[in-house]
Amino acid sequence: MAPDNALDALLHENRKFPPPAALSAAANAQPDIYDRAAEDRLQFWADMAQRLDWTEPWDQVLDWQLPYSKWFVGGKLNASVNCLDRHVAAGRGDRVAFHWVGDGERDQRDLTYADLHREVCKAANALTELGVQAGDRVAIYMPMIPETVVAMLACARIGAPHTVVFCGFSAEALRGRILDCDCRVVITVDGQYRRGAPTPVKAAVDEALLECPDVRHTLVVRRTGGDVDWDGGRDVWWHDVVDRQSDQHQAEAFDSEHPLY
Repeated sequence: MAPDNALDALLHENRKFPPPAALSAAANAQPDIYDRAAEDRLQFWADMAQRLDWTEPWDQVLDWQLPYSKWFVGGKLNASVNCLDRHVAAGRGDRVAFHWVGDGERDQRDLTYADLHREVCKAANALTELGVQAGDRVAIYMPMIPETVVAMLACARIGAPHTVVFCGFSAEALRGRILDCDCRVVITVDGQYRRGAPTPVKAAVDEALLECPDVRHTLVVRRTGGDVDWDGGRDVWWHDVVDRQSDQHQAEAFDSEHPLY
């Protein structure tokens, strides 16, 4: 245990680490952002929203009837399109969308906006093939791997609200979340790596689904290659259904208040 004086020193930490000047100059948020928001909050958020691509513009920035509020009333857009398509269309497809480093830095992978767009379109087509429609809920019980991001954006693309459940949660915790959300599909993995050692994951899903009769499919990413129990009427491998899909998908625009997750 650290001595008391060491802990006391941490409570009085006052060093500052300012960002590089070039980074600050290029940032979207400049020092006047708080003043702008305070001066006219509705115009501020209207200006922020203009940074996105809207299929249909909004009629009203905020409809606030306490205790309920509705933002950008009448507007329609797609979150996945704003994360991917607009950047590819703007010529940024070859730029890295995110750099992934796996467990213990054993695995590394760069995904450009174009790469991610292709994979998300394929996953969206796969979910559609599995019968997922706008408004259906999808549970994502996965470690931090590229397919997790793909799954989230694919759900957004087809208007299926998703719930991300921490992959270390128990079968009981997963079951409760599936039932609370009335999920119809679960996306998961066969297993995950912890400190380099494979650990089973799908077994917890199988246990949870014993009391979730409305789940139609479990979409499983092969991560570790470990043995798993298999329900041929419910379980499908990611590589079997996603990899063969078209990498083109026409996203639908949804109401600004449509649930994302």
